[in-house]
Amino acid sequence: MANKEATVAELTDLFRTSNAVVLTEYRGLTVAQLKQLRGNIREHASYAVVKNTLTKIAANGAGITAFDDELAGPSAIAFVHGDTVTVAKALRDFSKANPLLVVKGGYFDGAPLSAAEVGQLADLETREVMLARLAGAFKASLFGAAYLFQAPLSKAVRTVDALREKQESAS
Repeated sequence: MANKEATVAELTDLFRTSNAVVLTEYRGLTVAQLKQLRGNIREHASYAVVKNTLTKIAANGAGITAFDDELAGPSAIAFVHGDTVTVAKALRDFSKANPLLVVKGGYFDGAPLSAAEVGQLADLETREVMLARLAGAFKASLFGAAYLFQAPLSKAVRTVDALREKQESAS
């Protein structure tokens, strides 16, 4: 009994502290495949095989009721502590190679997600790509501004040179 209470407390804490949670069914996957999946998402998430009843109690304790109807069959949860998009991509890619992994749903930013919405998250660009694009846009804007400020100055220099040459030739 104490062990179950500790498990529920640990799961509740994981639900509360995670950026996002993705519920999967792993029926038929081998231990080696699960190990590979864990390795694929280790940097941004932990992946835990869970007991449905204890998980439901823990999720409800954390204020999440989105999984109540989905907790059936062999369930495992990716508790995301890093980039949610990267984890969604990794799960999607793994499930393409291993169709036995089924994404059942998720919870992100205070809202439940359907399996299709988790797929849409996977289609987004990663945080690093978005930041790189933003930096590129800023850099382009700065170059544009620098050109804008330099153009009148160089035009003025050319005009002064032309006037000086005109005066010298007139003398």
